[in-house]
Order: sequence, then structure tokens, then C-alpha cells
Amino acid sequence: MVTNQRPEVLVLDVNETLSDLEPLRARFEAVGMPGHALDAWFAATLRDGFALTAAGSYAAFRTIGSDLLHSMLVGAGLDATDEVISSVLSGFTQLHAHPDVAPGLTRLRELGFRLITLTNGAAAMSEQMFAEAGVLQLLEHRLDVEKPGRWKPDAAAYRYAAEVCKTEVDRMALVAVHPWDIDGARRAGLLGYYLDRRRTPYPQAFLPADLTAPDLESLADRLAMA
Repeated sequence: MVTNQRPEVLVLDVNETLSDLEPLRARFEAVGMPGHALDAWFAATLRDGFALTAAGSYAAFRTIGSDLLHSMLVGAGLDATDEVISSVLSGFTQLHAHPDVAPGLTRLRELGFRLITLTNGAAAMSEQMFAEAGVLQLLEHRLDVEKPGRWKPDAAAYRYAAEVCKTEVDRMALVAVHPWDIDGARRAGLLGYYLDRRRTPYPQAFLPADLTAPDLESLADRLAMA
């Protein structure tokens, strides 16, 4: 579905939307876990972040992720020292952007969109990745949810981004690979642009995306025609 309204600001999710998490599998394997443990760990980290937000509380992504990884390692009878946990989670600072990120963001900026990022992780963790991809200068703001103290998809996280950009939420569109993020943004008043990187069906329980594209370059092409 394509909306006739053109947003002013594109709010870009980071983990999986812009970054490729696949290299983290090798870090799980290096400490004795199977590679697929990454998926369970990431999903559980989101779950606990969402749960704390629903309860009116907050903890940082790193805090929650460390606790969960510690539990997984102990449960598997593996070494669970701080050094081991850090060897896995430090991989977030060394991730690479998907191949379409640099050309896609460049094209979107050329089309006149303001570009910001908003992540449930720490904004600083992606600085090296954006610098390496040559897109750091394209990003007006790189935000995380520490200041609002609410994880996406809570409305407070998106409203915080609007406040920083000095605009209204209905002049913004979230770009993400996660349907729960699209749904949260739409309920907060933003448009929702779904990057269907994995070619997976969009859940019917969530509010539908205003636009769907397989990658950022395709998204730019579709917005150029809107």
C-alpha cells in the first residue's frame, strides 16, 4: 500500500534494518553456543525490553542482553564470565551495513528526506558501521531510547524522535524490518514503511505498512514515484 502523504523525516531502525547481524553467529559459536542461539537471544532481549516498558520501567539493551546471555551460557554449562559475555556483545560495534544501505540512504537524501536513526540499542554502537559505510554525514540524528526510557514500540519512543527533529509525528515515517515496530509507529501517528528483507508475510494482527519494499534502494525508487 502506498500513501499519498509525503513524510519530512524518515526514522530508520538500526538492528537488522540497517545492520547485518549474521556475523554475530560466529561469536556465539566461539563461546560454545550454536549459531542459532543468536536468534533466541535477540528475541528474548526484545521480549524483556518490551516487558519492562509495559510495566513502566526501563533497562538498557546491553544490560538485558548481558543478563540473558549469562543465563544461556550457565544453562549450557559453559563459561559465563564478564569477559566471555563481552566477547560476544562487543560484536555489535563491528557489524557491517547491508549492501543497499549506502546507495539507498544516499538516494533518499537526494530526494529531500531528512534521515535519522532510532534504535532500542545504544546509538553509539553503530557509529563505526555508519562511518565505514560512508553514510554518517547523511544522518541528522542518531537516537536511542535511553532518554525517553521506553523501548519501541511504545509511543513515547517515536514522540521523542519527533521532539528532537522539531516536527510532528505525522510528518515522519518509520523504516524497519520488524512488523512490531511498524505497528507501534503507526499507532503513534507515524507512517510505516516495511523493509521485507526476508520475504516473509506481514502479520495480520498488526496495522499494515503504508509501503513495502525489499530494500532501501527499492524504497527510494517507490518514494520517488509517489
